[in-house]
Amino acid sequence: MKDSGDKITPIEPSQRLTDAIRDVKNAFADRDDVVVDMREAHRMRLELLAAELAPVFAGVPTEIDSFDFAVSSGLQPRLWIDAVSHVAMGRDRRTFRFLKDTRIGRVVLAESTDMKPVADAVTRYVAERVVERQRMMEGVVESAALGLHRAEVQEAEPPLQSATRRNGWTTFFAGLGLIAAGALVGLAISLLLFWDRIAQMKISF
Repeated sequence: MKDSGDKITPIEPSQRLTDAIRDVKNAFADRDDVVVDMREAHRMRLELLAAELAPVFAGVPTEIDSFDFAVSSGLQPRLWIDAVSHVAMGRDRRTFRFLKDTRIGRVVLAESTDMKPVADAVTRYVAERVVERQRMMEGVVESAALGLHRAEVQEAEPPLQSATRRNGWTTFFAGLGLIAAGALVGLAISLLLFWDRIAQMKISF
């Protein structure tokens, strides 16, 4: 049993709530500091990777504008390569992850705590995209040239057909001439062979 002389000072409910709110705010502030620190650490690592890839980015032809090559801000910084691929940091804050969005979902193209393998994978990816675009453009040019060639052939067909028809008539008349000449030669030979008989028939008449 407590001594009746002790004084007890009760804590007001409002004061306890204020203290709790202060504690929660401090906890959120600490966590935000951690998140900010993580974000800054991720961004710093991605900027180092971007610096490593700077010569590759600079070597892309200026007419190809499908690449981004930029580090984005946000809760999770990313080094964007193009519209469907980027490099982000893993949950361990040390692993570089080269990712690509496809129709079947997101796939990992490269993943390593070492920067060089990921940089090599990005370089290979950029080279493949550049070659694909060049081949596509060459295919368009070849298709256009093939279409033009076909049009020229079609335009040239009527004269070829006319020439073929003229050659056909020439051959036909030449054949008739040979037949007529052969008939005349045969008639002359026949007259020579049967000339005596024809002469006797005239005498008998």
